[in-house]
Amino acid sequence: MRGPALVAIAMTGALTVAGCAKDTGDTGSGQAGEGGGECVTAEAPPRAASSSRQSQVPADVDASDLRVGLAYDVGGRGDASFNDAAAAGADRAEAELGVAEVSESTAVATEDETAKAQRLQQLADQGFNPIVAIGYAYAPALSEVAPKYPDTEFAIVDDDSVDAPNVTPLVFAEEEGSFLVGVAAAYKSENCHVGFVGGVNTPLIQKFEAGFVQGAKAVSDNITVERDYLTPAGDISGFNDPGKANVVASSQIDKGADVLYHAAGASGKGMFEAAAANDALAIGVDSDQYKQDTVSDVKDVIMTSMLKRVDVAVFDYIAALAQDDLESLPERFDLSVDGVGYSTSGGMVDDITEELDGYKQQIVDGEIEVSATPQG
Repeated sequence: MRGPALVAIAMTGALTVAGCAKDTGDTGSGQAGEGGGECVTAEAPPRAASSSRQSQVPADVDASDLRVGLAYDVGGRGDASFNDAAAAGADRAEAELGVAEVSESTAVATEDETAKAQRLQQLADQGFNPIVAIGYAYAPALSEVAPKYPDTEFAIVDDDSVDAPNVTPLVFAEEEGSFLVGVAAAYKSENCHVGFVGGVNTPLIQKFEAGFVQGAKAVSDNITVERDYLTPAGDISGFNDPGKANVVASSQIDKGADVLYHAAGASGKGMFEAAAANDALAIGVDSDQYKQDTVSDVKDVIMTSMLKRVDVAVFDYIAALAQDDLESLPERFDLSVDGVGYSTSGGMVDDITEELDGYKQQIVDGEIEVSATPQG
């Protein structure tokens, strides 16, 4: 941890919001009611003390000399997920810190590394500083471009492999937040059967799967978990294919899954639509998807979302840069700094928040270690 100064920036004001294997566990038949049903076999954790956090950003932070460039991943602003969360952080920096200008550019599924490098270079040539690359797919391009612009500050979300003095990694404990929504899924499943839909089969997305499965199994010895990916590593179309997600999610529901969780970017809308059409529940990702306009027609099935606070990380980064204090950022945005979490919009998990917060506290205290790689 580099320091706590900015790790909790405006958690209360932040957007309340960016290989196919099947687990063959026994299927239970419990009805999930208040506090859990027959599927739940584990004793609930102790009640956690309140840990609400207040903003630690000085009121006089001035970012009016910053022109921020955002290089989005596939889907861009409007994906109701990962990119939208980043956009929210930049929007907030404009409103609260006085950022002079924000320029946005979006990747397409078919582009190569040259196109990504050109996007970053174009933003740098136009004088934008800092430039935030949204997604690990920018790592090779950033490794090439950053040394050419030593006076420009860069950040990259979801990657810490770029070794350059002017590049700041913004990485998260996705597995920890996914553990909590796995717990929620087990508590709310009537069939004791849940599902995970990943966009692209990469180590990053496997972190979501790993935490979700571990959380569900921490609650129930009887739960069955379906796990599928839309595309293999290297094919990023899995993050922008709602139709394929609908087909995969519908197949999981046909097998008995009644609570589905996605880590598939804009493809997630297809999973939500499948849940709505088949009387299942769904769990969103990155942003509070219950509140996203682009999925408003199916929001009633979204029982919670795993909040990956890309919005907070982007805002914190801009604020830290404005104060010339990048060392104050956390090395990883995890549960201990509320860098990940879960949403309560819609009220469908209100009856189990005590249990969820209990598990959260056990993770923060080190009593539960969440794996970042799928187990079994």
